Amino acid sequence: MTTTGATTISDIAIDPGLVDLYKDLHRHPELGFTEHRTSGIVAERLGAAGFEVTTGVGGTGVVGVLRNGTGPTALLRADMDALPVREDTGLDYASTVTYTDAAGKTVPVAHACGHDLHTTCLLGAAAILAGDRSSWRGTLLTVFQPAEELGSGAQSMVDDGLFDRFPKPDVVLGQHVAPLPAGTIAAHPGPAYAGSDSLRVRLVGRGAHGSMPEASVDPVVLAASTVMRLQTIVSREIPSTATAVLTVGSIHAGDAANVIPNTAEIQLNIRSYDAAVRQRILDAVGRIVAGEAATAGAPDDPTITEIERFPVVTNDAAALGTTLGAFAEWLGENMIFDPGAGAGSEDVGILATSSGAPLSYWLLGGADPTLFTTLGTGPAQSILTDPALLSIPSNHSPHYAPVIDPTLTIGVRALILAVRTWLPG
Repeated sequence: MTTTGATTISDIAIDPGLVDLYKDLHRHPELGFTEHRTSGIVAERLGAAGFEVTTGVGGTGVVGVLRNGTGPTALLRADMDALPVREDTGLDYASTVTYTDAAGKTVPVAHACGHDLHTTCLLGAAAILAGDRSSWRGTLLTVFQPAEELGSGAQSMVDDGLFDRFPKPDVVLGQHVAPLPAGTIAAHPGPAYAGSDSLRVRLVGRGAHGSMPEASVDPVVLAASTVMRLQTIVSREIPSTATAVLTVGSIHAGDAANVIPNTAEIQLNIRSYDAAVRQRILDAVGRIVAGEAATAGAPDDPTITEIERFPVVTNDAAALGTTLGAFAEWLGENMIFDPGAGAGSEDVGILATSSGAPLSYWLLGGADPTLFTTLGTGPAQSILTDPALLSIPSNHSPHYAPVIDPTLTIGVRALILAVRTWLPG
């Protein structure tokens, strides 16, 4: 049993009010760079715990600094933003929030990725660490980040002087809830999360009446042929030993059944780990889009615009090993496992590369552990083949909702133990 600090980790009492805080944040989600209510709550709670608090960092980011004698600095990061997703969990604290953007478009908003849990866990851990300073020594830097889902929140905080205005960290720590059994922690050393590029492709045709297709250059047909050809990039141009994913997530053209429109729009997403592979895919996308437009006789060239970009997230093997070693002593070796490199994307790595500090970032199990048939029956790695993983809603699903107990408790304690490990008293 891990006993670093004044209190055994498993004996740390968790404020029961954190459940109400989590439910409140869940009911009131906010999109990237609009997290005004959330950041206000964060600032108020950090201030009450004794942190030096700075708001408005990188837009709506909040930074808390707690100095506790000489020693290293640990950065703990939580993201605060939600997604344009309509929640369909049936929970009594489900979101019914909508947001109207500058263009007048109204979208539903929900915490379908668990950032409300991340924020709650870090606030809970910060309060406990502030109240028990004998268990650690050094400087605690809490970073509550906006706009992770946009891929630009971490960079916006860095550009706003995050590491010029505040202490530079010796390690960057963080966690992300996932549909793994609550009570387990998973992490992969080295490149752990894929780089991601989201692109918008605008195809130009020539509109006409539906009865006179010969007078048109049909952008719907052009879009369809382009989508099909894009699917050959990974299967026919990228080595089978390389990890890459290309997904077309949106197609839009026209508004009536009997009208051939002038334009069509495709939105696609690319996931990769290797810079050369990424560039090869981007080059192929450009070639295919231009080629299909030329073949169709499009009157104008297509355009390709970058929507967002996430760099590859790389866990420092030694730093992660230190953190996971403490977790294994606490939870048991069979509750800690390596899920391999995932195709999901994150911008937390920017905080590490920009500061020069090693990254230790892990997945926090958030699913009902009773749903897993392999949990506790063999190596923790067997969870990856458990049938439950195919049926449990994943992050970004309208049905996604982590179980509060024991996820919240484990999440708070994990952050506390990570700090005690890196800032020993």
